Amino acid sequence: MELSKNYIPAETENKWYNHWLDKKYFNSTPDERDPYTIVIPPPNVTGVLHMGHCLNNTIQDILARYNRMNGKNVCWVPGTDHASIATEAKVVGMLRERGITKSSLSRDEFLGYAWEWKEKYGGIILQQMKKLGCSLDWDRVTFTMDDDYYKSVISVFVDLYNKGLIYRGKRMINWDTKALTALSDEEVIFRDTNSKLYHLRYKIEGSEDYITIATVRPETILGDTAICVNPNDERYKHLHGKFAFVPLINRRIPIIVDEYVTMEFGTGALKVTPAHDMNDYQLGLKHNLEVIDIMNDDGTFSEAAQILIGEDRFEARKKIIPLLEDTGAIVKIEDYPNQVGYSERTDSVVEPRLSLQWWVKMKPLAEPALKVVVDGEIKFHPAKFANTYRYWMENIKDWCISRQLWWGHRIPAWYDKDGNYVVAVNGEEALKQYKEKYPQADTTNLKLTQDEDCLDTWFSSWLWPFQVFKGYSNPGNKDVEYYYPTDTLVTAPEIIFFWVARMIMAGLEYKKEIPFKDVYFTGIVRDKLGRKMSKSLGNSPDLLGLIDQYGADAVRFGIMIASPAGNDLLFDESSLEQGRNFNNKVWNALKLVKMWEGRQANFNNETNENFAVNWFGQRLNEARTEVNNLIKQFRLSEALKIIYSLIWDDFCSWYLEWIKPGFEQPIDKVVYKKTVGYFEQLLQLLHPYMPFISEEIYHLLKEQQDDICVKQFNDITTLDKAILAEGEILKKVISAIRDARNKNQVKPKDTIKLYIQSDTVENYQPIEHILSKQVNAESMHYTKEAIANTIVVAVEKDKFFIESENELDALMLKEELLKDLIHQQNFLQSVLKKLSNERFVQNAKPEVVELERKKQADAEARIKTLKESLQNLN
Repeated sequence: MELSKNYIPAETENKWYNHWLDKKYFNSTPDERDPYTIVIPPPNVTGVLHMGHCLNNTIQDILARYNRMNGKNVCWVPGTDHASIATEAKVVGMLRERGITKSSLSRDEFLGYAWEWKEKYGGIILQQMKKLGCSLDWDRVTFTMDDDYYKSVISVFVDLYNKGLIYRGKRMINWDTKALTALSDEEVIFRDTNSKLYHLRYKIEGSEDYITIATVRPETILGDTAICVNPNDERYKHLHGKFAFVPLINRRIPIIVDEYVTMEFGTGALKVTPAHDMNDYQLGLKHNLEVIDIMNDDGTFSEAAQILIGEDRFEARKKIIPLLEDTGAIVKIEDYPNQVGYSERTDSVVEPRLSLQWWVKMKPLAEPALKVVVDGEIKFHPAKFANTYRYWMENIKDWCISRQLWWGHRIPAWYDKDGNYVVAVNGEEALKQYKEKYPQADTTNLKLTQDEDCLDTWFSSWLWPFQVFKGYSNPGNKDVEYYYPTDTLVTAPEIIFFWVARMIMAGLEYKKEIPFKDVYFTGIVRDKLGRKMSKSLGNSPDLLGLIDQYGADAVRFGIMIASPAGNDLLFDESSLEQGRNFNNKVWNALKLVKMWEGRQANFNNETNENFAVNWFGQRLNEARTEVNNLIKQFRLSEALKIIYSLIWDDFCSWYLEWIKPGFEQPIDKVVYKKTVGYFEQLLQLLHPYMPFISEEIYHLLKEQQDDICVKQFNDITTLDKAILAEGEILKKVISAIRDARNKNQVKPKDTIKLYIQSDTVENYQPIEHILSKQVNAESMHYTKEAIANTIVVAVEKDKFFIESENELDALMLKEELLKDLIHQQNFLQSVLKKLSNERFVQNAKPEVVELERKKQADAEARIKTLKESLQNLN
């Protein structure tokens, strides 16, 4: 068949993905092999594929395909998360377009629309993953609100409540005024903000004096119930026990003392608003202060504010300033940089509020989850994230798990009309428990009402590693016993607390085992300016568009070539072009090899090409060993660079050139067969990273009885380091002679005579044929003396004299040699400086010091050769 000029991804990707699905290569059932299990971080049902997903899922697919080709029974589980806040917002938006408000619907009616939305859009991202080539077991798709999963979440809530680890209490929470729900601390993103600091004065009761406070939120003075000063602050000792009046509303509030107040900040006097500040709330509890909540759920001012009722909190801030100025309450306003909390879900400013919510006691769950990471049972890659994890776990706070939403797992608490409640898995069980808990109650016409709130999304996803195998709803089943604990979790560092920590807690609590052995943290994909990619900035490319333009393999290559574990990567579309160029390089290698297919002949087995064949076999083994070690260390980007260089340089630029027959000349059958075998092994090595092109070329090389997708790697044989060293010398010599020819304007088509001066002539005899062909030498000789009127090239301790029919420009040649000599002398000085540093020699690894000593010896030999060459030229 005639091959196209360049590789065309669109002609191969769907074909091979459907073929793999038809063959059920990605499906897994328990058997006698060792399992290798990954559970996908479930994307939101609202999601579409973006660059972060591309990085995360490419990494997972590399690990899945690599382990599948190494004999493991790979199970990569797909699924989606119901994403309460994000999905509810989408559904509310859809209803708005239809002229319907959420408030006009019953809960069941709203949920009907939510399920309709989920069925229509919820699986889009999973379908898009197929475009990327993800080898997921599609028979195992799990959704966090599947019936079994839902029941498990509810059962876990009841179990933790019965253990005393879940409680209901009125505490300060983070309130999202846009989504109208509570948030956990981890869902608040703090940003540096340029604010204003307002100095306001409060009149002292029975006096003409004032006390001045400083605040960035002047609108909250309407909820003030005290002013607090440090007991040791001499400025305010005369005010201890007195009262002041809140400006505008004249509420009489006490002046209290507490060492909590920092004398150096602001004026040293603190306004206390227990309903609207986390720290003020604690002070309020300590001093038994009144709590006045001046805001409605949507961030507008309530009746309790007394003025500006119905105004949005930020509009109220604008309007309260002139009112305060009119009364003379503002002393001064100054610029003030501070941090403001934003909702991770809606990007609105979070409002601290006192609220009755459901909470999980975290300390008892956190202690064993910290131990397994500290003890190394679970390893983080890179390891630096273990310190972040440890700090959070040692300072953990209780987790607010109730959300004021309808879409999600409804809290299994049931109330009577007086607010008495029981916690049970369903209404029937609730009624039974109620009668036991309240035996004196009249239950004749009793109607219990279920809690309106839903659970935090993360309360369901922390069960993910075992519940995808029904490990909670059907304990001890064949799948969970085989696949759990899973092997590798690939995720982003920003959800280390949301998800990673909580999965470890849940795994230890309900399976008595860790949920995974290794956690690979990806970096954040940023643009060339270092900004995080986002829709709002408009700097996030259309991933599916990039796949259409460059092909999935090139996109996978582009995202992986510069993505070391845990470090952010600067995405540049040029890396995709590099991936596309790499595709075409491999495609052209295929065309070259296929061109030789019909030109095979039986040669004497002792052909000169045997060195090239033997050398590349060893180089392939060497690279495979490096790649295996790097992948085991999760250094996937570095492993790809090894593969890239092996194919582009060693195979295409060197090996194929070394074995290439002359124009219309035949190729040795043995060499051809070996070359096809090497090509197959290279494609196998490349397959986890670039699955489509590797499968396509594998089948175009020759008729195959299997697919590369499931082809097992052969064992690596012992390395012959001598032939590897000879190969490196050969490459250096060819490069140096070509460079010298070029500098001296000896055209590639012009033949030369080559003289080699070496103490180890035997090293060059096996490679004579390749060397002479590659540098276009009509003859090659060995010499013990310098050859006059030649171009001199030095490689390590050996010298090469190039004799050309062209008249040599002695002046230009001398100039080049002097330039090289100065460079080598400067290089030698830098090496000697390093070796003369005692600290370096004592602290560096022995192999690093040895490498520097080799650099010194090589540079000294090169300098000696250059000096001799200059003398010879003179």
